[in-house]
Amino acid sequence: MYRAVIFDMFETLVTLFEGRTYFGEDIAADVGADPKDFRREWHKIENDRSTGRYTIEEGLEIVLKTLGVYTPEKVKLAAGKRLEALGDTFSAIQPESVRLLDELKKKGILRGLITNTFSDERDLIRESILFPYFDVALISYEQGIIKPDLRLYRMMTDKLGVRADECIYVGDGGSRELYAAREAGMHPVQCTWFHERAFEPHIPCPILDEFEHADTVQDIIDLVCLKRQP
Repeated sequence: MYRAVIFDMFETLVTLFEGRTYFGEDIAADVGADPKDFRREWHKIENDRSTGRYTIEEGLEIVLKTLGVYTPEKVKLAAGKRLEALGDTFSAIQPESVRLLDELKKKGILRGLITNTFSDERDLIRESILFPYFDVALISYEQGIIKPDLRLYRMMTDKLGVRADECIYVGDGGSRELYAAREAGMHPVQCTWFHERAFEPHIPCPILDEFEHADTVQDIIDLVCLKRQP
């Protein structure tokens, strides 16, 4: 019997491919850096940005100084455009995402969130209409560890008061989250409902045939209901 559903955030409950997008190549163009050089240096500090060591602004300053193109105005420009793009993401949350969380709540199913995020993403997640639906939210920027670290999955089950085998984990598959969920003893499901929106080179995760797939949010509701039947 499933007692909880644990969610990823990006490309699971919201998609970055909604409205304005602002990825590494866009930042590089705005700050006058070579895209390959920017991506290389930006990736080097991804873990530090995801675990609360650096804010977005601090990370941008470090990278732009490394590349020799730093000015305070460029940091402000890039951080501002990131926030605008994220604003599009969180102002266009799909009604189906809300319905999914609401249906699970009505059925007495606990809801958890495990997400790897930077400082600006963390802020918008906490301000979003989705956030009150979570019984437990483990945000990497606040926890200091990122998926696929199994400590996040174990912390989630401890805080929810459930066993791992009573949990479904739903995510697009990035950061090896589904493999970690399986190793932790959860039932991993790859959601594919946002997959066709993504474009190269930003495909979050390929379709992984070794995992069960959910093409619609109803698939998750049905899975929960099926397992709950006597």
